[in-house]
Amino acid sequence: MTLQKKATIISSLTATVLIIIKLTIGLLSGSVAVLASAIDSILDLIVSAFNYFAINKAEKPADEQFNYGRGKVEALAAVIEGTVITMSGIFIFYESIKKAYRGDTISHLTPSLIVMVISLVLTLALVVFLNYVAKKTNSMVIRADALHYKTDIFSNGIILISLIIIQLTNFYLIDSIMGVVISIYIVYSAYEIIKDGIYMLLDVSLDKNIVESIENIIKDEGAVSDYHFLKTRKSGNTNFVDVHLVFNTDISLLDAHRAADRVEDKIQEINKKDEWIMNTHLDPYDDSEFGS
Repeated sequence: MTLQKKATIISSLTATVLIIIKLTIGLLSGSVAVLASAIDSILDLIVSAFNYFAINKAEKPADEQFNYGRGKVEALAAVIEGTVITMSGIFIFYESIKKAYRGDTISHLTPSLIVMVISLVLTLALVVFLNYVAKKTNSMVIRADALHYKTDIFSNGIILISLIIIQLTNFYLIDSIMGVVISIYIVYSAYEIIKDGIYMLLDVSLDKNIVESIENIIKDEGAVSDYHFLKTRKSGNTNFVDVHLVFNTDISLLDAHRAADRVEDKIQEINKKDEWIMNTHLDPYDDSEFGS
């Protein structure tokens, strides 16, 4: 089993534990913030299960039907995860406003405080692990999951603060105020996840710094006199590069091919964690004006 799959399973188990304790205490105490956090954990479980499916599909090799593999399943999963996060944020906002209007109070404050401390510790440990996996695998799905749970750390911390304030001051409105703050932050954080997923689905070019590195590698190859039609995109953890390399007409095909191989080898060194698929077209002259 790959590290990405193990990460989604651990995320699912963590979310399940948090759902049980948050729902139990949230229903007993009547805290909208705790209940909102429980609902968010339910969504976490659904998303983590979906992420496992997405990674399983994305890891399948290219075949006759999917010539370039299924890497974009990860981007689709990121968009769906971001949408789910946004919906949970909107729901929390609604529940917070409704509770503030009704003036509901909270009971069982001490158990609620204990639950949120446990939740904060478990989520923090999970984020550390997911960040490790994201850096090691460069998986968009795991990176999105890590970002998702980072928002949980923020929201759990705010809920904990609000419960402490209520216990010390009986200012129950703070529960709704914190719920609104959490909801806004959740929706804001989801935007980046959705944007990155959509950009990949639309074949956005690689990061500007990576493209510049590719250009510098081509320019540093002495046998290459010029280049054009440089195109890049990303699918899952695979980077695609297409480029036309221009050579002098007196160079042999063998030497031109060796020069192209050197360029490709150096490009792969930019990020060894990713897979690279490159298509270099060898030109005896600059045909860019002909659009071919």
